[in-house]
Amino acid sequence: MMNPMVLRMGLLMFAAIAAFGLGVFVIRRLRKNLVPEPESLNYAPLAEEGLPVHAYHAVIQQLKQQKHELTTQQLSDRRKAKASDTLSATILSNLSCGVLFLGTNGLTRQSNSAARKLLDFASPVGLHASDLFRAATLRPENNDSALGSQSSVEQALAPALAGKSVVRGLVLNYFRRDGESNVLEVTASPVLAEDASLMGTTLVLTDKTDIERIRHDQKVHRELSSELAHGLRDSLTTIAGYAQQLACSQDPELAHQLADAIARETTQVDRTIGSFLGGARAATTSS
Repeated sequence: MMNPMVLRMGLLMFAAIAAFGLGVFVIRRLRKNLVPEPESLNYAPLAEEGLPVHAYHAVIQQLKQQKHELTTQQLSDRRKAKASDTLSATILSNLSCGVLFLGTNGLTRQSNSAARKLLDFASPVGLHASDLFRAATLRPENNDSALGSQSSVEQALAPALAGKSVVRGLVLNYFRRDGESNVLEVTASPVLAEDASLMGTTLVLTDKTDIERIRHDQKVHRELSSELAHGLRDSLTTIAGYAQQLACSQDPELAHQLADAIARETTQVDRTIGSFLGGARAATTSS
């Protein structure tokens, strides 16, 4: 008994027996505190989560139904969005005006065929507004509006690109890469979200080339008409003077000279009127 090893083994044995007894006591107490499971057939069996099996299956079926309804709603929304996109694309493609949509960074995100044709780009998508109108200059008629203080197209479009205001009636000389030039009227409108945040900017391009050509032809026609009126007035004054001299002259030779002068002036008047009428017919045919 005085052997240390035997003494240690005895102590370990005593501690193990005590721990075992304490564990048995604790387990018995826990068993008494647990609610006994019903053994009667009147109670439905419980699932792992503690719900009755039929309630568990009902929840599963409800979740499946909600998932099916959500999927159906998503498909319906996608069809509506696709139909809306198709309708918008069809409308934009058939517009004679060019339409572009620029993002908040000023880069082109979408354009219709008319815009590509007017700007002479195969695809302007990805180009900045400054690149789109690099070959454009402001026309003098912008001086009659608030846009007259701007020195470049980019500065004139800046309020719309920043979402501050709409820019209307911006008239440009746009020089195409094929050497031709067009007169374009640009309307820039910021697109705002429900929270008033900027989503982008739309640009509407209207080709005013034919209208400007007609205005130019009318201006030239008015100038020619004015010159013709002055020329006819001078010729008629000259003819009237010759006629008065002819009426008062008793000299046959002088009368003959005056008659020749009147004939020359009459021929000149006829030639002037014929040239004017020929130019008017040509302008009408070309327009």
